[in-house]
Amino acid sequence: MTSTTVKRLTGRDPATGRSLAVVVEGERIRAITEGPAQETAWLSAGLIDLQVNGFGGLDLNDGALSIDTVRQLVGMLRGKGVTTFLPTLITASEASLIGALQVIAQARRSDPLVAHAIAAVHIEGPHVSPEDGPRGAHPRDQVRPPDLAEFDRWQAACGGLIGMVTLSPHYAEAPAYIRALAARGVHVAIGHTHASAADITAAVDAGARFSTHLGNGISATLPRHPNPLWTQLADDRLTASLIADGHHLPADTFRAMLRAKGLARTVLVSDTAALAGMPPGRYDQPIGGAVELTADGRLGVAGTPFLAGAARCLAQDVALAIDMGGITLAEALQLATANPGRFVGRRGELAVGAAADIVRFHWSPGDRDLSIDSVMVLGQSHD
Repeated sequence: MTSTTVKRLTGRDPATGRSLAVVVEGERIRAITEGPAQETAWLSAGLIDLQVNGFGGLDLNDGALSIDTVRQLVGMLRGKGVTTFLPTLITASEASLIGALQVIAQARRSDPLVAHAIAAVHIEGPHVSPEDGPRGAHPRDQVRPPDLAEFDRWQAACGGLIGMVTLSPHYAEAPAYIRALAARGVHVAIGHTHASAADITAAVDAGARFSTHLGNGISATLPRHPNPLWTQLADDRLTASLIADGHHLPADTFRAMLRAKGLARTVLVSDTAALAGMPPGRYDQPIGGAVELTADGRLGVAGTPFLAGAARCLAQDVALAIDMGGITLAEALQLATANPGRFVGRRGELAVGAAADIVRFHWSPGDRDLSIDSVMVLGQSHD
């Protein structure tokens, strides 16, 4: 009979500043007690990112996905404090989507830590707006209406791993499709859309409960009212994800959206592309072509004012959201832990009985990143 290892982590509570000692037994938090008085680091539940397209040169959407790529991505994100994430596959042919889904499912079967990190897969498309602007970087020739039979083939290919689907609800098929997915326990999100207010309301009535990177994936010019932003901001049934990288949303827009949705109905996502975490410079990408990554984390189409994806990791977005939103460290962490945790089986809580997914980090007011000291996943330490 083997005994279970007991570990102890210390750090300050972001909500109170009080020093904590978290006692971990096996994979779970057994107790939380008072920590040492001189503690300087902070403790948080592991960060949860519901939208990751790639990171550190690893691309989930390049058509050449491998098990090793998925495993490396899990390790890279863990080093940035992300202990749970949704690999996000964008609009592509059915064969390409099924191939990527099969690889992700195989990677999960190959390693329990990979399986834990990847709670589900997010399919962003292919049922997005075909119009320039709201379509974003999604390839026009692969955009198509919702098809429940195709969705069922996706799920069959990956063992039911899809947990979130983003679509534009302007399609006539959208309400029935949304009802069917919601009945299967899949979270349906509205995004990359030019849909009318009536279409959006019909989608929410059918079971849509999420807005994907609200304020992005939308026309540059909109009617004053009604428009897709007001309808989604006003509907309390929708939780909105926002990209707080300082480039996708101006600070005043971010703050206004946060106030409209409230802390409880807002989630931070990174939406990182493969070039996130790479050195600044010009790159040639399969999606986006010639792009430029600047030192401040802006990824844009070279020679244009247009963005080509996101390049700041979620920990950086948490730090930036504090200043952009006029919120506290604890509130910013809520947007990247407990709130997204509701969409992946109620993870993201630093509490007795919760999974021991814990991040220890340093941060001071004005910092533009969380300096990760150590990460624990299911009780296993990763420095």
